[in-house]
Amino acid sequence: MKTAKIILFLFLPIAIFAQNNVERKFPEIYVKGNVLTLPALIFNAGAECKLAPKYTLQADVLVSPWRSVNGHHFQIYMGHTEVRYYFKQAFKGWYAGLNVGFGLFDITKWNYLKSKKYQRGFNYMLGGVVGYQYQWSKKWNIDLFLGGGSSQGFYHGYEPADNPPSFIRRYEVHSGKWNLSGEWIPYRGGIMLSYKLN
Repeated sequence: MKTAKIILFLFLPIAIFAQNNVERKFPEIYVKGNVLTLPALIFNAGAECKLAPKYTLQADVLVSPWRSVNGHHFQIYMGHTEVRYYFKQAFKGWYAGLNVGFGLFDITKWNYLKSKKYQRGFNYMLGGVVGYQYQWSKKWNIDLFLGGGSSQGFYHGYEPADNPPSFIRRYEVHSGKWNLSGEWIPYRGGIMLSYKLN
């Protein structure tokens, strides 16, 4: 319940901003996909719409469907909402922005790669982004971006048990509570190929 209130608190300013600043005519909208993650079959797609001459709102999702990569867990489902400010005009040139996000994961954290332990849980993210959008043609843009900030995770740790071999057990001492993990990390980035709908 506390997490839901935090997420609502983070999204509320974006909703208020969008309501007060969205253009009265039908806004420009670009749909986009991340070509940098696609070769690994990690899907990152979204849409960005114009709110004002220099402001846009982007929403996107990232799905890493892999149950195992080299024997390590790597399932991730994330969604982000981001307000961007363009220094020149919307969808052109350099921009900076703020984002909030929520994720579900079943992964092997980097510091457990030499073990069989893995972690399942959820996290919320609050941070910023910088990027550059290049207008390739009248309908196509290329969006290069990198974002990160505070990621607050809640998870349980698991490992295979000896008997029976397929049994999974939690490895924490306090098995009834969530493990907490808070980091300042890069958590989004890539090269988005964008197509203008209107």
